[in-house]
Order: sequence, then structure tokens, then C-alpha cells
Amino acid sequence: MKIFTVGSKSFVTSFQLAGVPGKITDTPQKALEEIKTLTDDEEVGLVLVSDDITEEINDQLTALRAEKSTLVFALPAAGSEKSEVDYRVMLKKILGV
Repeated sequence: MKIFTVGSKSFVTSFQLAGVPGKITDTPQKALEEIKTLTDDEEVGLVLVSDDITEEINDQLTALRAEKSTLVFALPAAGSEKSEVDYRVMLKKILGV
């Protein structure tokens, strides 16, 4: 199973440092296109998306989640109003490790 990230440069780079590849996007619509492409790939099992991009495309992501087997999770973006995020811990929780 492959894992990919989609989001801003800082979000994607944070995961790339841990060995998780990603697609840098600057708009929600481009992110949605990337997510659709990734969920069409049978080898991709998990797509992590920065939550600052998902706000505008939430309805489309919900529909995509219903029809695809790939998991798509929104995570707090770097510099988010949410408390500081440890992506490594969050990824372990998502994967059940």
C-alpha cells in the first residue's frame, strides 16, 4: 500500500522528510484533481490532505470517499490554528500502528 500527501509545500515537505511522497498544490481544485488521480491508482491506499485545502472541496471528497476504496484523510496544515501537530504520531494512529 502506498501513501501520498496532497497540499501546500510545507505540508508535503513535512511528510517527504519521513519518506512519504506528495503532490504540492496551491488551489483546492488542483488538489481535488490530484486526489482523484491518486485514488484511481490501485496501489495507493491512503491519501493525506492538508485541511486548509479541503474546506472548499469537502462535498466532492465525501462523494469520492463513498465510491473509492482509498482512504482520504484531512490533517491539520502546518501553521494551523489547531495545536501543534506531530504528523508522525497522527500517521501511526491512522494506520493503527
